[in-house]
Amino acid sequence: MKAAELRPHPGNWRLHPKGQQDALRGVLAEIGYADALVARELADGSLELIDGHLRAEITPDVEVPVLVVDLDDDEAAKLLAVHDPLAGLAETNEPALAALLQQVETESAALKEMLDGMLRLPTDSNGGLHEGPKPEIQLTDTYQVVIDCRDEAEQQELYERLTTEGFKCRLLTL
Repeated sequence: MKAAELRPHPGNWRLHPKGQQDALRGVLAEIGYADALVARELADGSLELIDGHLRAEITPDVEVPVLVVDLDDDEAAKLLAVHDPLAGLAETNEPALAALLQQVETESAALKEMLDGMLRLPTDSNGGLHEGPKPEIQLTDTYQVVIDCRDEAEQQELYERLTTEGFKCRLLTL
């Protein structure tokens, strides 16, 4: 669908500086869309963005791939809050990154600047690598049941019955 048809999430907390915007424009110009925007369907049938606000903003007239997820307001807010920070918890394998960057060529000055800065690591006051404390992540136990249904009608019937009984359910078709 066209990016302009997607509604930005009102709780979007990410700001996109000009350097990031320019680097993304470089990627889109050289590669195109290689990842879907993430959205959820609202009661009125419109789609609300959870991830991909900048891509939608800088290419409003472009047909973009959209992954539509089944989330309520609370789940959408949670995903919006954790999506980017969770990816940021990944650590860098410096030799692998250096080897990969040797293979990457770009025409975009902004993208080149971003790539050149990827191996610059934060240092402490003595010039040594800054090793900050790693955040503790507390995961709570969740217990789920997956039920195979004969058809969509049985799936809908079971969903309605279980939600009426107070279970938090979502529909999934594989």
